[in-house]
Amino acid sequence: MTELKHVVDVRDWIGREQQLSDEISVAPMIALSATLDRDDPPPQAGDPLPAFWHWLYFLPRARTDALAADGHPPLGGFMPPVGLPRRMWAGSRLSVMQAPRVGDSVNRISRVASVTEKSGSSGRLVFVTVQHEIHTPRGLAIREMQDLVYREPAAPGQPSATNKSKDAVEQGSTFSRVITPNPVLLFRYSALTFNSHRIHYDRPHAMDVEGYPGLVVHGPLIATLLLDLLRREHPEREVRDFTFKARRPLFDTTPFSVHGRADSANQFTLWALDAHDQVAVHASATIA
Repeated sequence: MTELKHVVDVRDWIGREQQLSDEISVAPMIALSATLDRDDPPPQAGDPLPAFWHWLYFLPRARTDALAADGHPPLGGFMPPVGLPRRMWAGSRLSVMQAPRVGDSVNRISRVASVTEKSGSSGRLVFVTVQHEIHTPRGLAIREMQDLVYREPAAPGQPSATNKSKDAVEQGSTFSRVITPNPVLLFRYSALTFNSHRIHYDRPHAMDVEGYPGLVVHGPLIATLLLDLLRREHPEREVRDFTFKARRPLFDTTPFSVHGRADSANQFTLWALDAHDQVAVHASATIA
């Protein structure tokens, strides 16, 4: 009976909104370009923001003394108090109507779209979908649906569940890169996105507390690397739609690879493979 009341309570967060303002400044863009080993020229006023680089803005604003033990801001404000400690970014669906540009003043309206509870092999799961709409002075620029999953803590001495199902490996890659993750790469991306989740930079916490085999590569970083792969292949074209779904985590203990293929002139399938050639992230993109 208590658990049912908990579900009803967190569903009360559906429809809750938050508004933030920011400016598309050049320093985060220069820093991410360096993090991705790109040789981009310095951004100029009016240059379009590459797809998914909007994650460099509207950063979390929680005080350090308000953070939870895992480094996350506490739940119960904008996000529902689901009562589960482990959080993973399960995927996103992004549409770009018009890219924000360097120098733009931007506003983001966020809304909790859904809260759903399920049971899995690792126990109780709560899925939270958040809709973000980013506006520039020219109108609506980006609409994104983010899917987040909250899970129960890992049992002491037991490895964290990592979704080891044997799905089919993608075939037909026509362009690809091998990524060798390391703590410096993960630290830089955490710093750029002001992400203090300890699974990305605190090895004892990731392994001893959460049961992972190493530091966890950020889901958004993998998505960014997939889009960066597409951007290297088609540098003059812009992403209009992008969807990605995480299937299993990647760690800093082994290299992984990002792949892509053209399904038509404008449609692409993208994916990331772990060291065992299993799909870790699957994505699709439309470019103009």
